[in-house]
Amino acid sequence: MTAKTISLLSLITILVYLSGNAVSSGTTRIDLQSERFGHESTKFLSVVGNWSIVEDNSGKKVIAVDGRSWLRGQPSGSLAEKARSIYGARNEEFIDNVKAWAYFPYAVAKDVDDFHDGEIGVWFKIVAGQLDECAGILFNLKPNGDYLTVRFNGMEDNVVLWTFNKGVRKFVKRGSENVPLQKNTWHNLQISVHGTSLQAALDGKHLLDYTLGEPVSGKIGLWSKTDSVIYFNDFTVSR
Repeated sequence: MTAKTISLLSLITILVYLSGNAVSSGTTRIDLQSERFGHESTKFLSVVGNWSIVEDNSGKKVIAVDGRSWLRGQPSGSLAEKARSIYGARNEEFIDNVKAWAYFPYAVAKDVDDFHDGEIGVWFKIVAGQLDECAGILFNLKPNGDYLTVRFNGMEDNVVLWTFNKGVRKFVKRGSENVPLQKNTWHNLQISVHGTSLQAALDGKHLLDYTLGEPVSGKIGLWSKTDSVIYFNDFTVSR
């Protein structure tokens, strides 16, 4: 083998290595296995609702929202402190907006500063709920508290895109078909955002397409509604 051939192979090896690292470095998976049972997550900031680390029946640590003690108009404890940790001094409008919709629990992923384009996926399990059985992905969260969410509701068997803008909640688009899901079983919800193009899938089934008014830019996380009891795990972001 000539020196020229060896150099070429070395270059190819380096390029493959860098390419592989570029792909892996673009994916963030939030691992909960080092968390403490019965405590709030160190990876997700609980802004609204009761969120804690619990043990699934398989022995895994997962993050759960428990809406059974939900009270209308009651955000999570230390809301002002948590708002400051997200947006610093720009938190008053955020707090007012959160209080306006305090019956929609959500938790913000701490390790993702600003999501623009890519994919967000999460596994969820519907455990209980009398009013709602909602599991959703929160994205495009702004300093004033505005955000978007794509959620599945086990009471309606559908995937829906909602906007929350200046204290106004608005239905945007429903998935192409209803998909009944079994409770106490893990399911996967995923969204894909590229520019203004939004797509959503449930258990790998493409259900929703929508063109947003503008590209997204903001924080992301988990979302639920009223008295839902939902387990979440394997929150993954690819960019």
